[in-house]
Amino acid sequence: MTKSSKANAKAASRKKVTELRLPALEIQQGPSRRLYTFGIDGKRVHDIATVSRVRRDTATELQGYQRPENLAHVSAIRRYIDTDASPMMPNAIVIAFDQRVRFEPSDTADATEGYARNGHLVIPLDPKLEDADKPGFIVDGQQRCAAIRDAQLDSFPICVSAFITDEPSDQRSQFILVNSTKALPKGLIHELLPGTLGTLPAPLMVRQLPATLLERLNFDPASALHRRIQTPTNPIGVIKDNSVLKMLENSLSDGALYKFRGDNNLPNVGFMTTFVSNYWLAVADVFADAWNKKRPRDSRLLHGAGIIAMGFLMDEIARRLPEELPAPDEFAAELKAIKDDCAWTQGVWHFTDDNIRDWNDIQNTPKDVKRLADFLLSRYRARTASPGRRRRTAKH
Repeated sequence: MTKSSKANAKAASRKKVTELRLPALEIQQGPSRRLYTFGIDGKRVHDIATVSRVRRDTATELQGYQRPENLAHVSAIRRYIDTDASPMMPNAIVIAFDQRVRFEPSDTADATEGYARNGHLVIPLDPKLEDADKPGFIVDGQQRCAAIRDAQLDSFPICVSAFITDEPSDQRSQFILVNSTKALPKGLIHELLPGTLGTLPAPLMVRQLPATLLERLNFDPASALHRRIQTPTNPIGVIKDNSVLKMLENSLSDGALYKFRGDNNLPNVGFMTTFVSNYWLAVADVFADAWNKKRPRDSRLLHGAGIIAMGFLMDEIARRLPEELPAPDEFAAELKAIKDDCAWTQGVWHFTDDNIRDWNDIQNTPKDVKRLADFLLSRYRARTASPGRRRRTAKH
């Protein structure tokens, strides 16, 4: 091939490589770092960037840094994006570009305090490039990008924060820094849920109603659980918030609270709160010594296993009483039937003749919770099986 033909081939190759010009803000961070903030249709991110999967090469050298896609997480985000409730994704994804990407300041760029100027980020586009050869690597936000890629929307603009480097070690260090920060505590999320509006991811939507009930029970002075539930804003509580949430979720799913959801799933929160409070007022009365302990380790009634198991008993008692909203003394009368069978603070649990456990040997595990719940339910049913006792006749 002649020099002339080689030059023509190079020129033709350059013509095939188009450029994407995006309005961007360049921010000087420290003496040598420059960050770039811009918006882009999320559907186009995979045209300019890929994911650097962590792997070992043939020489066992570490390559890449990203974990595989979490399909369940991606699906949850995609469902949220595809809702009709104006989904919003305010947090930026992070992309590391190589030196093929450049920033061109605007002719009228006006530095702000000497550290920011506007212009365009120029990114080469070549549809023939393999993923590994694209100019950008997604440092943070791969699940969000995958969800947008798979969503039914035609477009979904997002924010991007980017930096330019040719060093994989630099990309990897930023990935570690971004992902090693402490996650938002679940307890704080649960406290925020009751006052949150708009569409949330499905797992959080499921917890919004029980979180609302927990808030009412914890901060209503008339509640049996007033200030008893430990949350970020009530650290002195003695009962773990997650235990109460699980108890409420079980009852809302197919227990006594289910029927209070109301028409069109509009829950009667006030009625639910009173119902649960009345039951735990009775628990506090019948098992006063165990209820008034200061720490869960001193009372299995305040322990996760005890709270959840007693929730199942609440549902069973409610099915047997004729009143839709039993008073505390009515709940108490039923609970007294099993008082002598409980070893909340001392003694042993006689689950079966060959399964006798020390009072404090019960752990907050699914197996122990089920064993304790089954024991309480079977003893209650046995103690209240006489023909003269009242039964709930109303259909749930």
